[in-house]
Amino acid sequence: MAQAPIRILVIDDDELVRATLVDMLQTAGFDVITAGNGRIGLELLETTSVAVIITDILMPEQEGLETIREARRRYPSTRILAISGGGAGGPEIQLLRFAQNFGADRALPKPFTASQLVSEVRELLRLPTKAP
Repeated sequence: MAQAPIRILVIDDDELVRATLVDMLQTAGFDVITAGNGRIGLELLETTSVAVIITDILMPEQEGLETIREARRRYPSTRILAISGGGAGGPEIQLLRFAQNFGADRALPKPFTASQLVSEVRELLRLPTKAP
């Protein structure tokens, strides 16, 4: 009997980014659900379990740092990957450092490749890395 795919929650306010992340993760065999902000993401977690939360930092309504802090409090065993854009040395890099202080297990600056994203997720889950 086949094992169910690992479920990941992607939280990002940019619809195109969400769709791109879904494509990257589904291609790698993960089951993906999405939310447009942290409040919606936390509501989804009340009824759906996930192995990994991938959340942007800068979002309207409920931003990523607050989402990370609350998700870590409510779901301590769920792995969290913070993502944010802006390039090396920009303010978003500092926000990614804050995200780790708020409870993110890892942080990944945008832009990143599909292989970088999948590698981060597999490392978070302690899964063996697959050859490209």
